[in-house]
Order: sequence, then C-alpha cells, then structure tokens
Amino acid sequence: MIRHRRKLVALAALAISGIALGACAYNEALGRSQFLIVDNASMIQQSNAAWAEAVRTQNVTTTGAQVDRIRRVGSKLVQAARLDNRTWDYAVFTNTSPNAFVLPSGQIGVTTGLLSLVQNDDQLAAVIGHEIAHVVANHAAERSSSQAVTSIGLQLGQRIAGDYGQAVGAYGGLAAQYGVLLPYSRRDELEADRLGVDYVQAAGWRPSQSVALWRLMAAQRQTATPQFASTHPSDATRITALEQYIASRGWS
Repeated sequence: MIRHRRKLVALAALAISGIALGACAYNEALGRSQFLIVDNASMIQQSNAAWAEAVRTQNVTTTGAQVDRIRRVGSKLVQAARLDNRTWDYAVFTNTSPNAFVLPSGQIGVTTGLLSLVQNDDQLAAVIGHEIAHVVANHAAERSSSQAVTSIGLQLGQRIAGDYGQAVGAYGGLAAQYGVLLPYSRRDELEADRLGVDYVQAAGWRPSQSVALWRLMAAQRQTATPQFASTHPSDATRITALEQYIASRGWS
C-alpha cells in the first residue's frame, strides 16, 4: 500500500511538472519566465464582465472633473507602458478606502478615497502606474495559473492520502497560503512598483513621489500585518526598494 501510494505521488509530481514546463513564457518587461496556463483571452473576458458588474452595482462616476483628471494622468501612463493599442475606460468609485485598479481589458478605476489622499498628480500617477504594471507583467494570469495548479496538487494529494486526505488538505492549504502563493504575491507587488516607476518617469511625472505616496499610505494605516502573513510587502520594505531603485536610475 505504501509503495503504491509513493508511486502515485511520483506520478502526480511528474504530471504537475509537465504542466509547468509546458506553460513557461518569458516576460521581457520582468526579465524572467512566468508560468501561464490561463490565457489572455479568458482574463480579458472575465475583466470585461467584472467591470460591467462594478459599474452597474456600485456608486460610479464616468464623467466630470475627477474622471478627466484620471484620464489625463492614466492616458500618459498607458502610452508609456505601450498599452495604447486598446480603448481605455476611466471611472471614479465612491469609496473612502484609498485604492485603484487597472483591468487587462482596458479599464482604470480610482476611488474617491485615493483622490483625497494623494497630494499631487505625480502621486496619482504612481498608483495608476503600479496598477498598469500588473497588467504588463501578466500578474493576474500568472497568479491564476499558480492557484489552478496548487488546487490540482491538493486534490491529488487528498486522493493519494486516502484516510489521511483531510489532514493533507488542511496542511496543503496552509502551505499554499504561507509557503507558495503569498511570497509570489509580494514579489509581484515589488515588480509592479519598479515597472510603475519606469512608466511614471517615461510619462513625465516625478518618480520620487512614489516614495512620498507610500509614506502617506503607511501613515494612514490603522494596523500593521506581519509581512510573512501578508499578500503585500511591508511599507518599510516597499519604500526602501523604491528608494534604492530610483537612486540607481539617477531619477528624482
């Protein structure tokens, strides 16, 4: 029984390795290969549906001075990131939480909370540039692909474990959360910070305001989640990395 179980484990590992090897793609902007089994077409379809639902169900403004400001800043960043080969939509979401998002299908949303927090267009550009960088980096597709394979692995583990399936599933879930998925997410955030600063500079905004922005964000947080249990880098880690990168490029 044990020998049979070990054989199944080995076969499962080979199957997952085969999927991984067959789905690697090099991302020039990141300078590394990515594991992608989720295609862009499906991501764009899902993004369009999510945007339509958000506009329909939430308090959203698609015209006016605030939207014009986002469009003015965002369009320059879109061009800097070479994503101006598609039509872009812009909207302001009434929400006190400072946030923004950019969808692969060509939509940029910014909350009223973020517009109230930023002190200038350079800082607004830093947030939007960061979110655009996630699109260029294919981070959403990469993360979806990793989660899909993690799910397959956990299901195989539960079947192979037999009576111990529930324990394997519980342990695997924790491993996926703290040992596999979250470190990648922190890496994604730091990559998006770096690429976003590139776009900010190329669009004519001040990269140094990215650091000022994250200092503002850090100051307004009520609690601090330990970095090992967070999907984002700590504010201190992010600020230090940005300062070092901006200094290495000789930007201000």
